[in-house]
Amino acid sequence: MTPEQLKGFRDRIDALDDEIIKLLVERAGVVQEVGRNKHKVGAAVFRPEREVAIIERMCESNKALGGPLPDQSIAAIWLEIISGCRALERVMRVSYLGPAGTYSEQAVRTLFGHRVEFFPCASLDEALSLAEKGSTDCALLPIENSIEGTVGRSLDLLLNTSLQISAEVSIPIHHSLLHKTGEVKQVKQITAHAQALAQCQRWLDAHMPDVPRVPVASNGHAAELAAKDPSVAAIAGQTAAQHYGLSALAERIEDDPSNRTRFAALGNFQPDGCGVDQTSLILSVPDKAGAMLSLIEPLARHGVSMKRFESRPARQLGAGKNGWEYFFYVDLVGHKTDPQVALALAEIQSKAGLFKLLGSYPLFEKLTAPAMPSAGSEEAV
Repeated sequence: MTPEQLKGFRDRIDALDDEIIKLLVERAGVVQEVGRNKHKVGAAVFRPEREVAIIERMCESNKALGGPLPDQSIAAIWLEIISGCRALERVMRVSYLGPAGTYSEQAVRTLFGHRVEFFPCASLDEALSLAEKGSTDCALLPIENSIEGTVGRSLDLLLNTSLQISAEVSIPIHHSLLHKTGEVKQVKQITAHAQALAQCQRWLDAHMPDVPRVPVASNGHAAELAAKDPSVAAIAGQTAAQHYGLSALAERIEDDPSNRTRFAALGNFQPDGCGVDQTSLILSVPDKAGAMLSLIEPLARHGVSMKRFESRPARQLGAGKNGWEYFFYVDLVGHKTDPQVALALAEIQSKAGLFKLLGSYPLFEKLTAPAMPSAGSEEAV
């Protein structure tokens, strides 16, 4: 390619960028007008079903035009456009398990984009409490990890909160070994959350078997310690590395490259259906033979698919006759207003000892980046 040809291509790109920015300015102006009207009637700023519909439509349009960009790229671009425009109406406040640099913070950015106000909290209870009091617009709680299973405390909180799930996102969990200077010889201790240490056990055994491992409250806190003390290396994600200015001694050191965590956003608004929805509920059944089978039978009869069915002891309400009583956490495909889902839910509610609808909400599937093959397991530190 000659310099003249390169200049020609760059001129074309610049012209296209000029058109894009003009359209973005026009879009932002329309959003501001929408925001003024929403403010008059007290409507919610965050409409996840609308955001999912936009992202899904843009991905389909890209394919129809023969565009070379993958869905993940289109989704990421439009997420930030939506996030920036949403903030013109009002900057959303999101509470989550801190400190800064945790995977929970990464999930906040994945779901809401960068134009939000972050409220890292000392516990899941505090994060939810802030949203319940209206100090934040929503709380983002981890619900389930693909390796470790469900997050018990989050399920307990779902039982008692008045908030409803308004959106869900899943993120890949890629662990890095982080250090202040990048000098592996300085490392005398490796620290991380106990789950992260367990998830990287094979790599640690192979590459740093003699270095003591110390569990702490969170990977974010581990990164904070590593930023202060060069004798400490932390296991955490790239969000923590960027926040605390740490270097990666090794990346993707998790034993299972498919490791993921699901997060649910809880707020006081109920999204409409968008065609990519999930409904979650908590049930209990009468203590009699065949009660559970009878309870879920309407799902099969009405053609409603069940994605998750999990039991948990009913600690809050005391034990049953035999010393145990259980709640059942259920995820269904579809929105509560879908005709077949609505029929099934009505029948289940009539039979259940306890029926609590946790919410019908969109799944941000295009923002759910695929887990990448692990490269760290083959690296020498």
